[in-house]
This record gives sequence, C-alpha cells and structure tokens, in this order.
Amino acid sequence: MVELKQQTMCGIKSPAKRKGHGFTRKCASLVKEQRARIYILRRCATILLCWYIHGDE
Repeated sequence: MVELKQQTMCGIKSPAKRKGHGFTRKCASLVKEQRARIYILRRCATILLCWYIHGDE
C-alpha cells in the first residue's frame, strides 16, 4: 500500500499529462504548418494577380 502511494506521488501519472501536452503540441504544430501553407498560397495568388493585371500594360 505504501509503495502504491509512493508511485502515484513520484509521477507515475505524469505520462498521461505528457500525452495530453504531446497532443496539444502536435495540434499546435499542425495549425502552424497549415497557416504557413495558407500564407504561401495567398502570396502566390497575389503575385499571380498582380502579374496578370500589370501584364496588360
């Protein structure tokens, strides 16, 4: 019984918390990657649009 209390106090349950943080980090990483992709697509669209508009002159 004493061993069980020591195990829970020593951080046996911490991997569950780390798993939650790992999921949060993974989601944050995916969001950051998607934001970067959207930024690049937006820049490309802007460049192509400007090229199209200024190509007539």
